[in-house]
Amino acid sequence: MPHSNIAVVLTTVSTQEQANNLAQQLLNERLIACSTVIPAVTSHYWWEGKITSETEAVLLIKTREDCIEQLQKRILELHPYKVPEFIVLKASAVADAYAAWIEEVTTTQKN
Repeated sequence: MPHSNIAVVLTTVSTQEQANNLAQQLLNERLIACSTVIPAVTSHYWWEGKITSETEAVLLIKTREDCIEQLQKRILELHPYKVPEFIVLKASAVADAYAAWIEEVTTTQKN
């Protein structure tokens, strides 16, 4: 069951529409296998010297670790935030069939 090449990436955006658009773009580029959008969460954080609360959408992005560098580059290019969240969680165990599917549908792009 262990698959060390699979990762989940977290990012947030302002709206569900932005999340869906970002996910679709990353899917089209085959940098990700899947993105689960969790709409309307409340985030609390420090920004410009004060505590802020905003409604956001969370993307749980499933991909291969060897896509992470290109994925981060694209998210930073496409993201509407000045300082986008980009957190990588490395999977310690993934079901064999799910890992094989992620490997099959994603690709690294040569520049």
